[in-house]
Amino acid sequence: MSLEAKLTTLLLAQCPRVFPDVAPWDTARPYITYQQIGGPALVYVEGVLPAERSAWVQVNVWADTRLAATALMLQVESALVAATTLSAKPQAGMQAMHDDDTGRKGSSQDFEIWADR
Repeated sequence: MSLEAKLTTLLLAQCPRVFPDVAPWDTARPYITYQQIGGPALVYVEGVLPAERSAWVQVNVWADTRLAATALMLQVESALVAATTLSAKPQAGMQAMHDDDTGRKGSSQDFEIWADR
């Protein structure tokens, strides 16, 4: 199973609406989006790829209230750190977000994630 598939499975256990990159405009809240924002490209000296790959992934949660967004992000952080199907390490604390057009409240956090290719 790919890193993205494992991540999606873990996030779906926290919220029934999870989307790579962006959610459809009319998605009910709360929901989660994620996107890869980089990560080290590892290649062994022999020119062989390792069995695992790393990705820096930004996870975003969106809700109707600040309290709900914060609570869901804390839940996501706990689930990712405790996961056994992949290794996730927060790269910083969560960041609050607000969408002026919709009034949605959000939280964002970056993780370094390692998983089997």
